[in-house]
Amino acid sequence: MAKEKENPEDIYRKKLDMCITDAIIKGGGGLLLGGLASVLIFKRRWPITTGLGIGMGISFANCEYALNNRTNSL
Repeated sequence: MAKEKENPEDIYRKKLDMCITDAIIKGGGGLLLGGLASVLIFKRRWPITTGLGIGMGISFANCEYALNNRTNSL
């Protein structure tokens, strides 16, 4: 059987879902690691914000690459 082509809107929707999931996972991981560093090492609040910012920045870069890439990166 011939393989049916996917609708471009469905591809875009899948990429956006991947971006949202990636942001939740990486942002939460950065928040968790920053919280642990804050409690165990630094005794300040800035590691929490820094960890969240790094996680969200990485997920934004991955999302930007996936959305701007012309080939199917899923």
